[in-house]
Amino acid sequence: MRPEEIKKLREELGCSLGELAAAVGVETKTLLSWEAGDLFPTKRHVDKLEATRKAGPAAVRRPKAEPSPTGIDALSDPRLWAIIRKLASEPAFFAEVEKLAARY
Repeated sequence: MRPEEIKKLREELGCSLGELAAAVGVETKTLLSWEAGDLFPTKRHVDKLEATRKAGPAAVRRPKAEPSPTGIDALSDPRLWAIIRKLASEPAFFAEVEKLAARY
C-alpha cells in the first residue's frame, strides 16, 4: 500500500492518525512513517488497513468517555449530602470513612 493510499484511507474514514493506528494495531509514529513513505506496511498490516476500510468509520471511532464530574457537580449530588449527614451523626461511619480515606 502506497503512502498516498494510506492518507486517502484516513480521509475516507474521517479519522486521525492515532485512531487509524489504534485500529490497525501500530503506534502513531509507525503510521506517520508509512504516510511519509519512510517505512512501508507489511502484508499483515495492509490486510488490516483493507479490513478497516471495509468496516468503515465505525471501526476507527473510539467511544467518547464520560466526562469526570467536577467538584461543583459533586456538590450538587444529593448522595454526597446524604453521606455528609451520616458522617456528622454516626461516629462509627465516620471512623470507617476516615480509614478508607487514608488509602487515597
